[in-house]
Amino acid sequence: MKKKLIIEGMSCRHCLNHVTEALEEIPGVESVMVDLEDMSAEVELSRNISEEEFRFAIDDAGYELVEMEDS
Repeated sequence: MKKKLIIEGMSCRHCLNHVTEALEEIPGVESVMVDLEDMSAEVELSRNISEEEFRFAIDDAGYELVEMEDS
């Protein structure tokens, strides 16, 4: 299962790495591809992860989850 996350606040390579690490720490996240131009992340999941779990991890990293959609 894949999800696309729209994330605000990313502006550089450091942001990309920080968001990637935050998402990879969520149990059930198999892979993460962050796109700075699109301000999004594509995540592949091994289990259903709620929007709240993603929001908490992204907020904790200092960014904002704007939208989550199936990919």
